[in-house]
Amino acid sequence: MTWRISNSIKTKVDRFGITIDRVVLPNDKEKTFSYLDFSKGVCVLPITQNHEVVCLKQYRHALNSWQWELPAGMIDSEGISPIEIAKKELEEETGYVAEHWLELGSFYPSPGSTTEEIFLFAAAGLSPTEQKLEDSEQIELHTITMEELKDMIASGEFKHGAGLAAVLRYKFMTD
Repeated sequence: MTWRISNSIKTKVDRFGITIDRVVLPNDKEKTFSYLDFSKGVCVLPITQNHEVVCLKQYRHALNSWQWELPAGMIDSEGISPIEIAKKELEEETGYVAEHWLELGSFYPSPGSTTEEIFLFAAAGLSPTEQKLEDSEQIELHTITMEELKDMIASGEFKHGAGLAAVLRYKFMTD
């Protein structure tokens, strides 16, 4: 028995696609499911030669507040790999390029309401270049120890979902 879509409506609002599906469940009951069609994304855990983390403090309009985050961005072009986007986002948002990259897999931040998938990476061997922010980005760079980041996560001060996933995957893959 499978789920069968009997009707699907797709619309687009700005950068978000919205899908409303009428689904026949395996028990033959019908239910409506709606979700956002998101672009895939990337998130990078940049680690300095002193084993510190380059974090961002970024203004987020949707929350009307400054948030602690790791460098991240959307994969908004077909045919460009997640690692290529991760390298681009790291340089644009932090002004660093990395010599070493570790793929940390991907995750679905909210599979009950979006199609978004985020690919995670750790980057090391950082060299400074030039930060290239978009005109809508307001970012402060901070270099913090892993212990400080751990404390910020434990206290709830660091709430960036993709950043939390990247730190967790990194810790499980390297400990």
